[in-house]
Amino acid sequence: MTAFLFCLRGLVAITIIAVSAMSQASAASWLEKGIYLIGPRYDGTLPACEAALDVIAQRFAQKEGRFWNSNLQILGFDRVRETAFRPWAEQTVPRRYCTAVAQVSDGRNHTVHYAIVEDGGMIGMFWGVEWCVVGLDRNWAYNPACKMARP
Repeated sequence: MTAFLFCLRGLVAITIIAVSAMSQASAASWLEKGIYLIGPRYDGTLPACEAALDVIAQRFAQKEGRFWNSNLQILGFDRVRETAFRPWAEQTVPRRYCTAVAQVSDGRNHTVHYAIVEDGGMIGMFWGVEWCVVGLDRNWAYNPACKMARP
């Protein structure tokens, strides 16, 4: 009886793989992302540059308070614009590169370079944001002057 169940499970798995391989190309389903990884398939559907600004402001304040014992916050953004969309090969992870000018609570304006990344959020389920505030990249993650946060 156990041999029969083992063969039946194998047959079901092979059927699922065969059916999904015959379907036309589309974005990866939740099954493919979580269990059955056959390779990258991206939509390239990313939100506009403005969609990430609240996330950047919240994470900036959190990082400054938690790691640098600072109460700096981003008060607002100006001159938000896209600088590149998918600047590399089509098979790479889609990214929308943007730049903005942030008004920081220290009274200065700082340029912010950021990328909205498909499947870059928590466990790859949503879009994510990678960002750098010029002059406030205290751990030099995107040094020099946030150059590594640009395309």
